[in-house]
Formats: sequence, structure tokens, C-alpha cells
Amino acid sequence: MYIDLPEAELRDYRGSGREPADFDAFWSSTLEEARRHPIAVTAERVSTPLAMVDVYDVSFAGFGGQRVRAWLRVPAGTDAPLPAVVQFHGYGRGRGDAIENLLWASAGYAHLELDTRGQAWSGSRGATADEAGSGPAVPGFLTRGIEHRETFYFRRLITDAVRLTDAARALPLVDERRLAVTGISQGGGLALAVAGLVPGLAGVISRVPFLCDFPRATVITDARPYREIADYLSWYRDRTEQVLDTLSYFDGANFAQRATAPLWITAALMDAVCPPSTVFAAYNRYMGPKRITVWQYNGHEGGGVDDDLLALEALAEVLAPS
Repeated sequence: MYIDLPEAELRDYRGSGREPADFDAFWSSTLEEARRHPIAVTAERVSTPLAMVDVYDVSFAGFGGQRVRAWLRVPAGTDAPLPAVVQFHGYGRGRGDAIENLLWASAGYAHLELDTRGQAWSGSRGATADEAGSGPAVPGFLTRGIEHRETFYFRRLITDAVRLTDAARALPLVDERRLAVTGISQGGGLALAVAGLVPGLAGVISRVPFLCDFPRATVITDARPYREIADYLSWYRDRTEQVLDTLSYFDGANFAQRATAPLWITAALMDAVCPPSTVFAAYNRYMGPKRITVWQYNGHEGGGVDDDLLALEALAEVLAPS
């Protein structure tokens, strides 16, 4: 059932969140600090039973110089730079195993898949720890360090995502001029954040993105992960303004209005996990060329394989040789 605004109103909705005056300064200093550590990217070929795809175990310096892992998959025998797809995962997922997630390499792209720090408990395995501590938090990741923008978990994760694009551009098998980012749910939110922070991207594919319009999301859905914030504030009742201030530095709608790469985004009108109004808040504020696909009778699964096909068509447009 529909749980949000009518589609006609969604087309004009631009969000309820605030934009901090020092948003740009905060992220500039965060990334400058991260880039003081040499990217030190390594890529070691791993043995798999796959005949048509080569897989490399990638390591690079993420937030705080901490080592972060990723997979690089390319069509077998690749020895020249390819257009690249950098993928970020949904909440709870890590990079999985070497023989999984073969779509993008099968389509002829270099495919980099971020290992989400500290996650990987839902549907996939991972190898990257989150080395930071946290104050009181609700189970999950959405309230870890939420008291302050400097300690919030997603500061570290978004920085890792940006640094993976740095690492991609340093890899010999990647054409640094043809680099797109993609993700579903949390991964879609990370793709929007990277789009607002990294210049020169060829394209952005953001499917039913999470991490958008926090003030509205936390009061119109009872679904997790947004429910984690509501649960936290139900106990720490005096911290609402403090928490919303922290979240404003990580809101996809704020990143969107700094992004200029071509965007393909999807929303599902029956999505209780990432309500469509939160997606439209980011879409309507996005500054670059953009297209949105709306699935009327779907929930958080979005368009499934139809979204895969749309993504492949979109990438063919922006990653083809000039």
C-alpha cells in the first residue's frame, strides 16, 4: 500500500532537512585529512574457478588511513584500461565472495566492489573492520557515534567510498576518465554522497537510496534502519536537535545539490524502508542531468532485474568511448 505523498506531490517535494552553513568546509577538511595518507592501493589476483572473469583482491587507505578491502573484477584476459563501475552495498552487506556479483564484469566493465566497514552480516561476508569506538547506540550502525558529526559512523563509510574512487583511478586496469558509481539502498545513498564529493564522474546509478531526508524518514516509517534513530531518540529525548544536526551533514539531499554527473535514480511508491518522498527530496535537488524511474507497485526491492537492465542501458550511454 502507499505510505507516502501522491506521486504528483512527490514531483515537487524537496525535503525537510536543514543544510549546515559549514557543510562544504566539513567535507573538504574530512577528505583532506583522509588524503594525507597515501592511497597505497594494491591489487592481487586471486584464484577462482571462473573462466570468463578475473578477480583481484584490492586494498587501499580509507578513512584515517585504515586499510579497506574491495574486489576488482574484469573480463578474463584484460590487460588494458576499461571503463569502470564502482559499487556500494546495501545496509548489512559486505563485498561478499570473489565468485559473486558478476554482472558488471560480464558486461565488459572493470568492477570495483567496496567492502562496507564493520557490516557484512546480512547476505554476504566481508573483511574490513570499523576501528572506531562508539557511545551508547541502538543495534545497527545508524546511531554509532551520532552525538557528533566527527564521530558518526557514516563519516568513515562515506570517506571510504570516496577513497575507493581515488583507488580506482590509480589502478592500471581502470580508465580514470570513464568512472561511474552505483548502489542500492545504503549503496544508493553512498553513490549520491560520492557524486556530491567527487568531480569528474561519468554517471551515477542510485536505486531506492537510503540516507536521504532524515527528519522526514524518521517520522513517517517504522521500518529499520531509520527506526534505529527513532528508538535512540525515544530514550535520549533531549538529543533530538543534536542528532538532526549531525545527520544534516550526511543527508543525500544535501550531497545531491552539489552533484553534476548524469544521474539515474529509482523510487518505489510502496517502499516503507526508504519512503519515496525521501528519494524525491534528493532527486528534485540534484543539480546535474537526471532521470527517475518510479515503480508504482513495488516496495524496497524496487525494479529488481528491470533496474539492472536500466542501469546497463544508462552505463552504455555514459561509459562508451568518446
